[in-house]
Amino acid sequence: MAKLSQDDLLGQFEDMTLIELSEFVKAFEEKFDVTAAAAVAVAGPAGPAAAEAVEEQDEFDVVLTAAGDKKIQVIKVVRELTSLGLKEAKDLVDGAPKPVLEKVAKEAAEKAAEALKGAGASVEVK
Repeated sequence: MAKLSQDDLLGQFEDMTLIELSEFVKAFEEKFDVTAAAAVAVAGPAGPAAAEAVEEQDEFDVVLTAAGDKKIQVIKVVRELTSLGLKEAKDLVDGAPKPVLEKVAKEAAEKAAEALKGAGASVEVK
């Protein structure tokens, strides 16, 4: 059997249905005693990147999506969570949706989201 180039293999994968590709991945895992962390991503255009393990997210962003009815309370909470002054915190709340905290730990993001929700704001953790 002739050795196939990477482009030839990718061409073969492009012609497969998702079911065929899924069966191939299972057979590949069994044959070589490995697991594909993102098996669906193998079908995507990324190619080699799909073989890398998907890392668990450890940094989160807390995004204020809407201030709600109690805008003053939300501004106070934003000031507590950040080192912003009154004007900057007010501008952030008025300009929603805006990130309040960026690249923080999961626990800190959850606490901040709860505090903002408690003040009446709509919050999203990404």
